[in-house]
Amino acid sequence: MPTLLLRLAGPMQSWGTTSRFDERDSQLEPSKSGVLGLICAAMGRDRAEPVDDLARLRMGVRVDREGLLMRDYQTATGVVSAGGKVDLKRTVVSPRYYLADAAFLVGLEGEDQALLQRIDAAIRKPMWPLALGRKAFPPGAPIWLEQGSTDLGLRDALLSAPRIAAPRYEDQEAPIRLILEHESSGAIRFDQPIAPFAERCFGPRYIAAEVVRVPL
Repeated sequence: MPTLLLRLAGPMQSWGTTSRFDERDSQLEPSKSGVLGLICAAMGRDRAEPVDDLARLRMGVRVDREGLLMRDYQTATGVVSAGGKVDLKRTVVSPRYYLADAAFLVGLEGEDQALLQRIDAAIRKPMWPLALGRKAFPPGAPIWLEQGSTDLGLRDALLSAPRIAAPRYEDQEAPIRLILEHESSGAIRFDQPIAPFAERCFGPRYIAAEVVRVPL
Protein backbone atom coordinates (compact mmCIF):
# COMPACT_ATOMS: atom_id res chain seq x y z
CA MET A 1 0.00 0.00 0.00
CA PRO A 2 1.52 3.40 -0.95
CA THR A 3 2.86 5.80 1.65
CA LEU A 4 3.60 9.53 1.60
CA LEU A 5 6.39 10.79 3.85
CA LEU A 6 6.45 14.28 5.41
CA ARG A 7 9.22 16.11 7.27
CA LEU A 8 8.06 18.01 10.36
CA ALA A 9 11.03 19.88 11.79
CA GLY A 10 11.31 23.34 13.31
CA PRO A 11 12.45 25.40 16.28
CA MET A 12 9.06 24.95 17.98
CA GLN A 13 6.16 22.54 17.56
CA SER A 14 3.03 21.85 19.62
CA TRP A 15 0.69 18.90 19.20
CA GLY A 16 -2.08 19.17 21.78
CA THR A 17 -4.76 16.50 22.21
CA THR A 18 -6.24 17.20 25.66
CA SER A 19 -6.21 21.02 25.89
CA ARG A 20 -9.10 22.48 27.86
CA PHE A 21 -9.75 25.97 29.17
CA ASP A 22 -6.56 27.95 29.92
CA GLU A 23 -3.89 25.20 29.64
CA ARG A 24 -2.53 24.05 26.26
CA ASP A 25 -0.72 20.71 26.24
CA SER A 26 1.58 19.06 23.72
CA GLN A 27 2.22 15.41 22.99
CA LEU A 28 5.83 14.31 22.44
CA GLU A 29 5.11 13.58 18.76
CA PRO A 30 2.69 14.92 16.13
CA SER A 31 -1.01 14.23 16.59
CA LYS A 32 -3.10 12.93 13.72
CA SER A 33 -5.53 15.83 14.02
CA GLY A 34 -2.63 18.29 13.84
CA VAL A 35 -1.05 16.65 10.79
CA LEU A 36 -4.36 16.46 8.93
CA GLY A 37 -5.05 20.09 9.85
CA LEU A 38 -1.71 21.04 8.30
CA ILE A 39 -2.66 19.12 5.14
CA CYS A 40 -6.04 20.87 4.98
CA ALA A 41 -4.22 24.22 5.10
CA ALA A 42 -1.96 23.14 2.26
CA MET A 43 -4.93 22.00 0.18
CA GLY A 44 -6.98 25.10 0.96
CA ARG A 45 -9.74 23.01 2.52
CA ASP A 46 -12.12 25.03 4.70
CA ARG A 47 -12.62 24.01 8.34
CA ALA A 48 -16.29 23.31 7.62
CA GLU A 49 -15.50 20.79 4.86
CA PRO A 50 -15.51 17.02 5.56
CA VAL A 51 -12.18 15.30 6.21
CA ASP A 52 -13.34 11.67 5.97
CA ASP A 53 -10.94 10.88 3.13
CA LEU A 54 -7.95 12.18 5.10
CA ALA A 55 -9.04 10.54 8.36
CA ARG A 56 -8.99 7.12 6.68
CA LEU A 57 -5.24 7.40 6.10
CA ARG A 58 -3.08 5.40 8.52
CA MET A 59 -0.39 7.49 10.17
CA GLY A 60 3.03 6.65 11.57
CA VAL A 61 5.76 8.79 13.14
CA ARG A 62 9.50 8.23 13.37
CA VAL A 63 11.12 10.44 15.99
CA ASP A 64 14.46 11.35 14.45
CA ARG A 65 15.19 13.95 17.12
CA GLU A 66 13.26 14.14 20.37
CA GLY A 67 11.93 17.58 21.23
CA LEU A 68 12.63 19.31 24.52
CA LEU A 69 9.32 19.87 26.31
CA MET A 70 9.11 23.56 27.22
CA ARG A 71 6.47 25.76 28.83
CA ASP A 72 5.70 29.29 27.74
CA TYR A 73 4.30 31.86 30.16
CA GLN A 74 1.26 33.65 28.74
CA THR A 75 -1.83 35.42 30.02
CA ALA A 76 -5.26 35.34 28.43
CA THR A 77 -8.61 37.05 28.80
CA GLY A 78 -12.03 35.85 27.76
CA VAL A 79 -11.27 32.25 28.72
CA VAL A 80 -14.28 29.98 29.12
CA SER A 81 -14.63 28.82 32.72
CA ALA A 82 -15.60 25.33 33.86
CA GLY A 83 -19.14 26.65 34.26
CA GLY A 84 -19.29 27.51 30.57
CA LYS A 85 -19.24 31.29 31.02
CA VAL A 86 -16.87 33.86 29.53
CA ASP A 87 -15.64 36.70 31.75
CA LEU A 88 -13.96 39.34 29.59
CA LYS A 89 -12.64 41.14 32.69
CA ARG A 90 -10.88 38.07 34.05
CA THR A 91 -7.22 37.49 33.22
CA VAL A 92 -5.64 34.10 33.80
CA VAL A 93 -2.18 32.62 33.44
CA SER A 94 -2.30 30.30 30.43
CA PRO A 95 0.55 27.73 30.35
CA ARG A 96 1.43 26.77 26.76
CA TYR A 97 3.58 23.67 26.26
CA TYR A 98 5.65 23.06 23.14
CA LEU A 99 8.53 20.98 21.81
CA ALA A 100 11.82 22.70 21.03
CA ASP A 101 14.19 21.50 18.28
CA ALA A 102 12.25 18.35 17.38
CA ALA A 103 12.35 16.51 14.04
CA PHE A 104 9.76 13.95 12.94
CA LEU A 105 9.33 11.84 9.83
CA VAL A 106 5.60 11.29 9.37
CA GLY A 107 4.11 8.66 7.07
CA LEU A 108 0.55 8.55 5.70
CA GLU A 109 -0.56 5.25 4.19
CA GLY A 110 -3.70 4.69 2.13
CA GLU A 111 -5.20 2.81 -0.80
CA ASP A 112 -6.11 6.02 -2.63
CA GLN A 113 -2.84 6.85 -4.37
CA ALA A 114 -4.45 9.80 -6.16
CA LEU A 115 -5.24 11.38 -2.80
CA LEU A 116 -1.64 10.97 -1.65
CA GLN A 117 -0.48 12.57 -4.89
CA ARG A 118 -2.81 15.54 -4.32
CA ILE A 119 -1.46 15.94 -0.79
CA ASP A 120 2.11 15.80 -2.08
CA ALA A 121 1.37 18.48 -4.67
CA ALA A 122 -0.38 20.66 -2.09
CA ILE A 123 2.45 20.66 0.46
CA ARG A 124 4.87 21.67 -2.29
CA LYS A 125 2.69 24.67 -3.18
CA PRO A 126 0.44 25.24 -0.15
CA MET A 127 -2.70 27.34 -0.47
CA TRP A 128 -2.42 28.73 3.08
CA PRO A 129 0.56 29.11 5.46
CA LEU A 130 1.65 25.90 7.17
CA ALA A 131 2.29 25.56 10.89
CA LEU A 132 3.52 22.84 13.23
CA GLY A 133 0.54 22.63 15.54
CA ARG A 134 0.11 26.37 16.15
CA LYS A 135 0.05 29.31 13.77
CA ALA A 136 3.07 30.83 15.52
CA PHE A 137 5.21 27.74 14.79
CA PRO A 138 6.19 27.62 11.09
CA PRO A 139 8.26 24.73 9.74
CA GLY A 140 12.02 25.15 9.82
CA ALA A 141 12.39 23.16 6.58
CA PRO A 142 10.08 22.22 3.70
CA ILE A 143 7.39 19.72 4.66
CA TRP A 144 7.81 17.81 1.42
CA LEU A 145 10.61 15.40 0.61
CA GLU A 146 12.16 14.92 -2.83
CA GLN A 147 11.24 11.22 -2.77
CA GLY A 148 8.27 11.54 -0.44
CA SER A 149 5.95 9.09 -2.21
CA THR A 150 6.74 5.39 -2.14
CA ASP A 151 5.02 2.09 -2.89
CA LEU A 152 6.26 0.65 0.41
CA GLY A 153 3.92 0.10 3.33
CA LEU A 154 3.94 2.47 6.28
CA ARG A 155 6.43 0.69 8.53
CA ASP A 156 8.84 -0.22 5.73
CA ALA A 157 8.72 3.31 4.34
CA LEU A 158 9.55 4.84 7.71
CA LEU A 159 12.37 2.39 8.38
CA SER A 160 14.00 2.70 4.96
CA ALA A 161 14.00 6.50 4.66
CA PRO A 162 17.20 8.39 5.60
CA ARG A 163 17.28 10.27 8.88
CA ILE A 164 16.05 13.85 8.46
CA ALA A 165 18.00 15.22 11.43
CA ALA A 166 21.04 14.28 13.46
CA PRO A 167 20.44 13.31 17.10
CA ARG A 168 21.74 15.34 19.99
CA TYR A 169 25.20 14.45 21.24
CA GLU A 170 23.87 12.59 24.27
CA ASP A 171 21.47 10.54 22.09
CA GLN A 172 23.88 9.46 19.36
CA GLU A 173 23.95 5.81 20.45
CA ALA A 174 20.30 5.60 21.44
CA PRO A 175 17.58 3.94 19.33
CA ILE A 176 14.72 6.08 18.06
CA ARG A 177 10.99 5.76 18.62
CA LEU A 178 8.58 4.54 15.95
CA ILE A 179 4.85 5.07 16.51
CA LEU A 180 2.38 3.34 14.18
CA GLU A 181 -1.39 3.56 14.07
CA HIS A 182 -2.97 0.19 14.87
CA GLU A 183 -6.46 -1.13 14.18
CA SER A 184 -7.37 -2.66 17.52
CA SER A 185 -4.68 -2.53 20.20
CA GLY A 186 -2.15 -0.25 21.83
CA ALA A 187 -2.28 3.09 23.60
CA ILE A 188 -5.30 5.30 22.91
CA ARG A 189 -5.06 8.83 21.54
CA PHE A 190 -8.14 11.02 21.10
CA ASP A 191 -6.97 12.75 17.94
CA GLN A 192 -8.92 10.96 15.20
CA PRO A 193 -11.09 13.51 13.32
CA ILE A 194 -14.70 12.26 13.11
CA ALA A 195 -16.26 15.49 11.81
CA PRO A 196 -15.16 18.70 10.07
CA PHE A 197 -12.54 20.58 12.07
CA ALA A 198 -15.00 23.41 12.74
CA GLU A 199 -16.96 21.02 14.99
CA ARG A 200 -13.86 20.03 17.01
CA CYS A 201 -14.99 16.40 17.35
CA PHE A 202 -12.28 13.77 17.77
CA GLY A 203 -12.52 10.08 18.47
CA PRO A 204 -10.02 7.50 19.76
CA ARG A 205 -7.42 5.62 17.76
CA TYR A 206 -4.81 3.05 18.77
CA ILE A 207 -1.07 3.54 18.45
CA ALA A 208 1.72 1.01 18.98
CA ALA A 209 5.23 2.23 19.84
CA GLU A 210 8.59 0.49 19.43
CA VAL A 211 12.25 1.46 19.29
CA VAL A 212 14.29 0.97 16.13
CA ARG A 213 17.72 1.82 14.82
CA VAL A 214 18.10 3.82 11.62
CA PRO A 215 21.66 4.65 10.57
CA LEU A 216 22.67 8.25 10.02
